[in-house]
Amino acid sequence: MFGRWNKSATREIAPGAEQLLQVVRRELPDADETTAAVVAAIAGLLGAVAYADRSLSAEEDRRIRRELARVHGMTAGGIQVICRVLEEHIIEVSTVQTPRYCRVLVELGDRELRLEVLEVMLEIAAADGVIGNVETNVLRQVTTALGLTQEDYNALQERHRARLSVLK
Repeated sequence: MFGRWNKSATREIAPGAEQLLQVVRRELPDADETTAAVVAAIAGLLGAVAYADRSLSAEEDRRIRRELARVHGMTAGGIQVICRVLEEHIIEVSTVQTPRYCRVLVELGDRELRLEVLEVMLEIAAADGVIGNVETNVLRQVTTALGLTQEDYNALQERHRARLSVLK
């Protein structure tokens, strides 16, 4: 009985997560399913850290857009649509979907990709000038969920030490 529950739980995708994946598929028509899943997971995690403090600043939004522009084949229109979906479903994306996005990256991405995603998440958290306690907690949880270590996190956040509100 528990096996059936676990299987159905892992197969069900919440509406916001499904919509994000569908948009990524549509905006990257030449991408395979793995690439679409990875890009959707990265976009979701970027949105999650930006909204960790329950506020999405203009600078955080600009930084997310800049990072999405790095994806091969992504257009300005695609970035706009992805950001709109993130905004519409940000509560779901930043809470219940975050562990799912981490799982996708652990299953489909190598360590270097996961470190790069964590580094970009730190950049987004620092974009508004302060990395608050809530953002720090999200980043540490994501670090663990991505299969990375506290040492990995510490090394990456060292560049933003002056912006850590816990040290002020």
